[in-house]
Amino acid sequence: MTTVPIHGAGGVVPASTARPNPLSALLAWEARAEAAVKASLQRWSIPALRVALGAVFLVFGALKFFPGVSPVEALVSRTWEKLTFGLVSGQAALVATAVIEVAAGALLIAGGVFARVGLVVLALAFVGILSPIVLLPAEVFGPVGPTLTGQYIFKNVVLIAAALVVASRVLRGPAPR
Repeated sequence: MTTVPIHGAGGVVPASTARPNPLSALLAWEARAEAAVKASLQRWSIPALRVALGAVFLVFGALKFFPGVSPVEALVSRTWEKLTFGLVSGQAALVATAVIEVAAGALLIAGGVFARVGLVVLALAFVGILSPIVLLPAEVFGPVGPTLTGQYIFKNVVLIAAALVVASRVLRGPAPR
């Protein structure tokens, strides 16, 4: 029989009659609650990230279909002009960018095999999104650091990281060991 010392009681009592430690009970409850939250996050966080990433590209891409609505119209046009050696610029550049971004966003939101295709389209979009760093450095960097345009471009590092997390879930590959 297991016994538990009881201070002030003059001896020991069987463990079955000892009072439970409130701190231990609280810690056990917290561990169960944390495990439940973790299980929920493992199930829903990456799909939520996939849909949120898709929504960002769908909405910001759609803005480019309407002249004068997107704050990056001039940057998009100049970037396409540099990337295509002057063959594409102006409204054609905006429409092309809008199609790419809306397609990537819609495919990511759709999920499944569509999300895998959306990730490829998104990778192409990121090439264009990041290319002003190399093609238009005077617009990206000022005398003391990134310009507002540069900051707008560099925040895409977070979106790239989000896309990598989504890719870790939606891409097929060998089963985990």
